[in-house]
Amino acid sequence: MAQRPPEQSGAKAPAGGEGHPLAKGRDEGTSRDERWRLQTLREYRIMGSSSEVAFDRVTKLVADLFDAPIALVSFVDDRLQWFKSAQGLDLTELPRDVGFCHHVIKGGAPLLVADTSQDPRFRDNPLVTGEAAIRFYAGVPLSAHNGAVLGALSVMDRKARGPLDPREVERLEDFAAIIMAEAELRRTAVERDEARHILERALDYSSIAIWQLHVNDGAVRWRGAVGELWGADYEIALASLDGVLKRVHPDDRSLVRTALDEAIGNGTPYASEFRVVHPERGVRWLAGRADWDVRRDEAILTGINVDITEQKSRQENANLLMRELHHRMRNLFATVGAIISLTRHSARDVDDYVERISSRLDALNRAQNVLLGANFMTGSMHALMREVEAAFPGVRWSGPDLLLPENSLVAMALLLNELATNAAKHGALSAEGGRVEVRWANDSVEGDDRQFRMTWKESGAPAEVSAPDRTGFGTLLIERSVRNNLSGTIERRWDPAGLIVDIALPARWREA
Repeated sequence: MAQRPPEQSGAKAPAGGEGHPLAKGRDEGTSRDERWRLQTLREYRIMGSSSEVAFDRVTKLVADLFDAPIALVSFVDDRLQWFKSAQGLDLTELPRDVGFCHHVIKGGAPLLVADTSQDPRFRDNPLVTGEAAIRFYAGVPLSAHNGAVLGALSVMDRKARGPLDPREVERLEDFAAIIMAEAELRRTAVERDEARHILERALDYSSIAIWQLHVNDGAVRWRGAVGELWGADYEIALASLDGVLKRVHPDDRSLVRTALDEAIGNGTPYASEFRVVHPERGVRWLAGRADWDVRRDEAILTGINVDITEQKSRQENANLLMRELHHRMRNLFATVGAIISLTRHSARDVDDYVERISSRLDALNRAQNVLLGANFMTGSMHALMREVEAAFPGVRWSGPDLLLPENSLVAMALLLNELATNAAKHGALSAEGGRVEVRWANDSVEGDDRQFRMTWKESGAPAEVSAPDRTGFGTLLIERSVRNNLSGTIERRWDPAGLIVDIALPARWREA
C-alpha cells in the first residue's frame, strides 16, 4: 500500500503536481507527490471499472440537492479524467488537461467557478466553448485514506450561478466523504479477494488441503490442494464424513474413525496418519491435524491434510537399511570370530598370530570400504581390486567391472588377500621385480552353466617355486572362499616362474 512521502506526512500535496503522461515515457518529469498519488489511485482498482449503483445514487442525489443538471464522480490519472458516475453528461472520460477536476487535484481544495466564460483558466476550454456549454462549476476533492487527492465530486450548470455558501460546500464535501467510504469498501473487498486468491494458490502449490467438518450434519467443506491429495472428484465424493472415510484405506479406516470420535467426544484436537486410495495416484499416506472452531450454533472441526508419502517411504527405507546393517554386522562378527579361532591353530607364535589376524582383518576392511562406497548391498570388483593394489603395489589387474553381493565380495576379498599375502612372503611379491597379473572374464556363451573365470599369475619370483609341504589355514581359507562361499572350483600350478591359480565360478554377477 502506498504511503505518503515522509517529509509530506500529514500535509496536503503541494500545487504543481500535475504530472506528465507516463505512457509517453515522461516518468522522470513527474513529481514525487504525483507518483505517490498515482500509486494510491492504482490501489483502488477503480479506473475503467463498470458502473455501480452506490456511486450513481450519490450523483443523482447531489444533482437533485443542488438543482444542477450535471453531477460527476471523477478520478484522474496521468492522462485522463475518468467518470465513475455521471449524471447529465454523456461522456465517460476526458483528456486530463481538458477536464476541470485536475485543478481540484492541483489545489487540493474545493474549486468554485461562478462563470467559466469569465475565468481566464476556463474561458477557452472546449467544455465551455463547445456543445456542453458549461458555465458554473463546483468541485470538492475525493481524498484517499492517506490524504492523496484522487479526483473530485462536482456539480455543473449551463448557466452562471452565484457561489456556494460554506454550508453548501460542507454538504458537498460530506457527499465526497460518502463516495470515498464506498471506494474504500470497494478497495478492501478487492484486496480481500486478491488475498484469498493468493492464499488459495499458495495452498495449491504447498500441497496442503484444508477441511472443515460440521459435526451437526457431518458435512465437510474443502479448500486448497484437495484434488492432489484426495482425488479430482472430491467436491462430490468427499462432501460428507462417510464419503471421506470410504476413501481412507480399509486397513486404516478404524484408526481414523477412532481418532475423530475421541476428538468429537472430548472436544480435543484431532491428529492421525493414514493411507488413502487416491483414484488417480493410488495409495498415498496423509497426515491430518485439526482443532475446534466453536460458533454460536455449532462446533466445527477445522484441519489440514499433508501428503507424507515420501517421508513414510524414507522411514521404511531407513528401517530396512537398519535391519540389513544389523544382519551384516552379525555376519561380519561371525566371520571375524571364525578367522580368530582358525588362525590360532596355524600360527607359529604370538607375533605370527597377530600378523595373520591383522592381515585378514585388513582384507575384511577392504571389503567394507567397497560396500560403504556404494549401497551396502553390492560392491564393485574394480573398487575391490583398487583396494588390493593399494595394499600390494605389485598386483596388476584387468577385467570387466562387476557388482558383487556382500557375501561374495567378502569371500573374494579374503581370497585375494591370502593369495597376495602368500606372494609377498614366499612368491613373486617377495622379490623387487616380481609382479602378479590378475585377469578375469565371463564366458561369452550364454546359459545356466556360464562361468566367471579368473587367473592369478605370478612372475619374477626370487627362486624356483614349488608346492608347499603342508596345507595351512591360508590354503584352507582360499579353498573355503572359493568352494563354499562362491560355489566354484580352484586349481593351483606351481610353475618355476611363479604360482598360477585358475578359478571358475558360476557367472551370476551383473556388470556395473
